[in-house]
Amino acid sequence: MNKVILVGRLTRDPEIRYSQGANAMAIARFSIAVDRRFKREGEPDADFFNCSAFGKQAEFVERYLKQGTKMVVVGRIQNDNYTNKDGQKVYSVQIMVDELEFAESKNASAGSGDGTFAQPAARPTPGAAANDGFMNVPEGIDEELPFN
Repeated sequence: MNKVILVGRLTRDPEIRYSQGANAMAIARFSIAVDRRFKREGEPDADFFNCSAFGKQAEFVERYLKQGTKMVVVGRIQNDNYTNKDGQKVYSVQIMVDELEFAESKNASAGSGDGTFAQPAARPTPGAAANDGFMNVPEGIDEELPFN
């Protein structure tokens, strides 16, 4: 079985391109930084993984992801080895994305850019239930929904 689950932040804005031909398909490439659980002195605090997404997943990446977004990436590891122009063998791996999910709320990801995050806006409270048993939905609640 070849399955990997990573939680990390995008290190830069994703690169999006489209394949050629009658059935053009979106291809997204991005890199995520995954904090190490146990940190040892003199070693890096995070690992960096190159990821590739295709089709609908790539379109999602193009539409919603940017540098700093915290994501859950589910996929498989694929060797990406090649020989460079100097004849040297280069070894690397690529994460081929099968699933993507946000790992934090939209408000939490709207940080100030200096490592601190904005406090979430006060959540509107639902009004009292009407006689029909349904509660009144406050104005502006749709801003909290991730896909409006």
